[in-house]
Amino acid sequence: MSVPNSAQANSTGQSPPANNVFLTLLPITLAVFISFLSIGLPLPVLPLQVHTVLDMSTLVVGLVIGVQFAAALLSRAWAGNLADTQGSKHAMVLGLMVMCLSGLAYLASLSFVSTPTLSVWVLVIGRILLGCGESLIVTGALSWGIGLVGPKNAGKVMAWVGVAMYGAYAVGAPAGVTINAAYGFDGISLAVTLLPLLSLLMLVKVRAIAPTAQRRTPFYKVLKLVWGAGMGLLLCSVGFGSLTAFAALLFADRNWGNASLAFTAFGIAFIAARMFFGHLPDKLGGARVALLCVLIESVGLLLIWGAHTPAIAYVGATLTGWGYSLAFPGFGVEAVRRAPPESRGVAMGAYVAFLDISLGITGPALGAVAGTWGISAIYLVSAVVVCLSVLVALGLLRATPASAAA
Repeated sequence: MSVPNSAQANSTGQSPPANNVFLTLLPITLAVFISFLSIGLPLPVLPLQVHTVLDMSTLVVGLVIGVQFAAALLSRAWAGNLADTQGSKHAMVLGLMVMCLSGLAYLASLSFVSTPTLSVWVLVIGRILLGCGESLIVTGALSWGIGLVGPKNAGKVMAWVGVAMYGAYAVGAPAGVTINAAYGFDGISLAVTLLPLLSLLMLVKVRAIAPTAQRRTPFYKVLKLVWGAGMGLLLCSVGFGSLTAFAALLFADRNWGNASLAFTAFGIAFIAARMFFGHLPDKLGGARVALLCVLIESVGLLLIWGAHTPAIAYVGATLTGWGYSLAFPGFGVEAVRRAPPESRGVAMGAYVAFLDISLGITGPALGAVAGTWGISAIYLVSAVVVCLSVLVALGLLRATPASAAA
C-alpha cells in the first residue's frame, strides 16, 4: 500500500517510488486545483470590475489585487504554526472554509455598486479573506505533502502543488470570462463560494499526519534560515504579479481583445515545465535550476514590454510562465534544506511569505508605474527586478549547506 511505503521511506531516508509520490499527492493536488479556481476565475474580471464598473483608478486596482497577498503574508506565521502544532490537514480544511467566506463577500459587494467606494471596501474584505484562506491552503498542502512523501521529494511536492495552483489560473481565466459574459460578476462570486466546498470532498479520506511540533516556533527564527531563498522568490515573483494584475488592462489599452489567452499561455507553459522538468530541483539542486529559469522569465517579460501584436505578448507570457514555473521550487528546495523537520510548516509559511510580499508590493507599485509611464512600462521594470534574482541564486550556490549533498 502506498501510505505505508511512504511512511517507511520517510523513516529510512529513502525516497518512495515516483508512482507512489504521484498517487499519494493526487487528492491534495486536486483539492488545491479546485479551490484555486476561486482565485483564477476572477483574474481577468476583477480588474475590469474595479476599473470599468466601479470607475476606480489603476492604483486602486493594484491595491485591491495586492491586499490579498498582504493578508496572506500576515497570516503565514499563524498558518505555519497551525500546520505544525495541530496538523497540516486541519490547516488546509480551515483554509477552504475561509475561502468560501471570501466568495460571500464578493456577492455582498454587488449590493453596493451604486456606491462604488463602499463596494470596493466590501471587495477588499473578500480579498483579505481570500488571502487568509490561500495562506492556510498552500502552507497546509506543502507541509502535508512533504510529510507524506518525505523531504527528499520536496521539489516534487512544490512542483505538483504549483501545477494545481497555476493550472487553476490557466483554466480559470478563460472560464471566468465565459462565466462573466453569461452571468456577470454574480456568477463569478457564486463559483468562488462553492468551489472550496468541492475541494473539501477530495480530502475526506486522505491520511492526516501527526503534528510535528508540541509548541509554536518563533517565526523570526525560521525566517532567518530561509531568508536567502525567500529573497529569490520575492524578486522572481514580480513577473507573475505584473501579468496577473495588469495583463487585462494592457490588452484593453491596446485594443487586443480578450486577455485570458495570456493567462492560459502562462499557465500551460507553467504546467508543462513542471510536468517534464519538475524533478530537476531535487536532482540538480534548486539554485542551479532557479538561475537559468529566472533568465528565461526575464526574456518573456521583455517580449511583453516590446510587443506590437498580441501574438508576441502571448509568446512573452509563455516564456514568463516557463521560467517562473521552476524558479519557485528551485528556490523552495533551498529553503527546505535549511529548515529543521519539526518546523517544516513554519518554514513553508516563511518561504511563501516572500511571495506575498512580492505580490503585495507589485500591485500598488506597478500601478503607480503605469500611471506615470504607461501600462507597457510595467513589464520593463518587472524584467529588471526579476533579473536581480540571478544574484540571489549565485549566492545560494556558493552557500549550499552540507545537508544538500546528503
